[in-house]
Amino acid sequence: MDIRYTEPGDINDLKDVLDHTKLFQSDLLEDMLSGFLNGDNEELWLTCENNGRAIGFCYTVPEQMAEGTWNMLALAVLPEAQRQGIGRGLVAQMEAELQEQAARVMIVDTSGTHSFDGARAFYLKAGYSEEARIRDFWGEGDDKVIFWKALD
Repeated sequence: MDIRYTEPGDINDLKDVLDHTKLFQSDLLEDMLSGFLNGDNEELWLTCENNGRAIGFCYTVPEQMAEGTWNMLALAVLPEAQRQGIGRGLVAQMEAELQEQAARVMIVDTSGTHSFDGARAFYLKAGYSEEARIRDFWGEGDDKVIFWKALD
């Protein structure tokens, strides 16, 4: 497995990842990636490749009006490749990339519903702490759970 910056040739495979994980609609991916691929913004996209196929990605953006704070907006791995350390590897590599840029803090938001129990457990195991919970944020009965980690 190889974790590297996302490239244009990864798009079709990453759309497949999105179609299988349902993280967000895959038809949004090309527009989301365009600024990074063109070097027009500070966003970071990392891809995990295995045997020539992109099987996961991590996407972060700098928080506006905050010094050294980044927000992990997406982390996804093909279901058949989950529970093999790929998500942990993507997050660890992203944290290392951001530390090189003098980032101080990473935050990540997720849902408070039972279907996201695994995601919340994942972030806790990765050294993040639950920092805040906003009731009914995503919808009625669906809290926004915010995790935090210092990157120093």
